[in-house]
Formats: sequence, C-alpha cells, structure tokens
Amino acid sequence: MPIHFNHTIVAAHKKEESARFLTDLFGLEPPFVFGPFLSVELGNGVTLDYADIPGEFPAQHYAFLVGDADFDTVFGRIRDKGLTYWADPYGEKEMEINHLDGGRGVYFHDPSGHNLEILTRPYGGGSGLTD
Repeated sequence: MPIHFNHTIVAAHKKEESARFLTDLFGLEPPFVFGPFLSVELGNGVTLDYADIPGEFPAQHYAFLVGDADFDTVFGRIRDKGLTYWADPYGEKEMEINHLDGGRGVYFHDPSGHNLEILTRPYGGGSGLTD
C-alpha cells in the first residue's frame, strides 16, 4: 500500500486569520471546522488543520507545488496584498523570485509567521504540475 501524507496541525496565533489568509491567497474553498481545528483542504486531499496556540511557537515551513498559471495567480495576489517575498528561504533576496530547476519559486510569511513557499517544479529536477 502506498503511503500518502494526510494532514498536519498548523500552530497559529489566530487560526481564523491564518486559515483564511491561505484560502484567499490560493483561491481554495473556505476553511471548515473539525473538532478544535479550522481545516483547509488542498487539491490533493491533504488538510492543514489550524489550531490556536497560546504563546510563542517556532515558525514552520510549508511548500506548495503549483502549476504555472496558478503561480501567476497566487503571486499576483501576494503582490496585490503588498506582502514581502523572497527568492530564498533565508530572506536574503527580497522582492525576487527564484528560477531553480527550470521553474519559479517564492517565499513569504503567513499571519502567524510561518514561511510559506510556492514553487512550480520540485527541487532536484522533479517534474512540475500541468495546469
């Protein structure tokens, strides 16, 4: 039986704000309540289950593989919102995108400080998605 990633819990300062940030930016269905979580379902059935966590928590990294047309759409929304973005995960190439492995990628932060990434080709030469 193949193993598939199903869900993860995402720590948030305000789960509603963080979940809606993602759904609005990516054009996804609205978040839904699942127990104490506010869940966002991605196109492959994986859910990000947002939980309000009091106090500080370490920022995590979440990368989303998107097709070229979706990259253009999401990147346009990033710019329209005036978000700072980077071509690298260390924040050294501000307001640039990368072109690694023949694709495009960009990093930005969500309202809880997590480092989000959209990319059109997996790093290491994997094939990208078709629109």
